[in-house]
This record gives sequence, C-alpha cells and structure tokens, in this order.
Amino acid sequence: MSPIHTIFALLLLPAIAAGMFRILKGPSTVDRMMTAQLFGTCGVAILLLLSKGMANPVLIDIALVFALLSALATITFVRRTWHPSGKKRHGFLHR
Repeated sequence: MSPIHTIFALLLLPAIAAGMFRILKGPSTVDRMMTAQLFGTCGVAILLLLSKGMANPVLIDIALVFALLSALATITFVRRTWHPSGKKRHGFLHR
C-alpha cells in the first residue's frame, strides 16, 4: 500500500466537505449542480488514487461508473432547465 496515494486521497476530502455546505446553502440550483459535479470529480479522483495505492484495479471500474453517472446527471440537469427560446425556466422541477 502506497501511503502517498492515500494522503492525496485524504487531501480531497475537505473539498467534498466544503461542497456539502454549498449544497445546503447554495443560492441557486446551478450552484448546487456545480457542487454535484465537484462530488463526481473528487469521488472519481479519490477512487483512482485509492486504486493505485491499494493495488485494487476493481476501484477503477467503479470510478468509471461514477464518471458516467456524473456526466448523465449534468446532461439531465441541462435538458430540464434550458429552454430553446432562450428564456430561463423558473426552478429546476418547473415544466
């Protein structure tokens, strides 16, 4: 087990903790979505670092699934909030 990879993985955890504050107190839906992207990116990075540090290649597959889910969440968010006429919709779940 490589301690340097584990240390770098632990250094990414405060970014996720700061993101939790932004999800709870975010002024807009877009801020919350960007924080969800931060979670996805940090989660993938942590899994890849732990995979290398623990010599466990299964974690790479899990990181790939997380990356795909993060991309799908962003696409879904944009499709639900963007209107072709250029007008903004009022709220994330408003149709």
